[in-house]
Order: sequence, then C-alpha cells, then structure tokens
Amino acid sequence: MILAGDIGGTKTVLTLFKKGADGSLVCEREETYASADFMEFDQLLAAFLPDGVTLSAVCFGVAGPVLDQRCHPTNLPWILDAEDLKVKLNVAKVRLLNDLEAMALGMLHLPEKDLLELNPNAQSHEGNIAVIAAGTGLGEAILYWDGVKYH
Repeated sequence: MILAGDIGGTKTVLTLFKKGADGSLVCEREETYASADFMEFDQLLAAFLPDGVTLSAVCFGVAGPVLDQRCHPTNLPWILDAEDLKVKLNVAKVRLLNDLEAMALGMLHLPEKDLLELNPNAQSHEGNIAVIAAGTGLGEAILYWDGVKYH
C-alpha cells in the first residue's frame, strides 16, 4: 500500500492506494480531516490507518517549507520528519514535498480530461510552468523546462 496526503493548515486529506495489475494506482481509502482537531500528526495517522496495514511508500505534500525532509506545517503545531516517519510507519520510502511542489509535479500526469484550457486561442509552447494556489496562504511553484524534462 502507498500512503499519500495533502497536509494543510486547514485540512488534511489522506489516501491509501494499492497498485493494480496494470501498474495503475487504485484508491482504497480516502478521508479528509480538520487539521486543527489533532495536536500531533501521529494522532491523525492513528485515526486514518487501518490496523496491520503494510506500507511500501509514503509521500506527503505539506503546506510550508520542507528543508532536509523536515517541515513545520503552516498554522499547525506539528513537526513532520521523514526519518521519524520511516521508523513510526515501518517503511523505507518516505518523501515530504511542499504542497505546491507536489501539485506542480502532479499536474504533469493529469489526463487531458482533467485539464481546462483558459485561453484556447493561445499557441502552445514548451517552457516553464507556474502554479499558483490560494488556500491558507498563497502558494506558488514553478517547473522549469530544460529542453528534455521539467524540474
């Protein structure tokens, strides 16, 4: 199972995925929680994770700066640390990303049907991509194009 989450100052969305036979990800469970209802992130994990679940990987997009795989989310008393989560969740792969970084990277994999073109008369060009989102704060991310792929 893969545990993924969007951890925000207002709400946190956690999802468990399993890999389908074709390699696709299949949502097994998803819940949304009011972040402020939990004094510690561990309490939220305990409320969400089924007993005995075995995780193969964990990734969280977190509202706030992620430095050295550690984050103090915006407007929350929590500290998220990838190394601590590896131990607590008994999983070798844990990754923390800024939430807008996660959003920008995720948009590269959206199916065409999930995209809405705001300017249908614009000419398409390869190049940098900016993501701006208003939430608890104003988040921003940019993906730069190196001629081969986005970073």
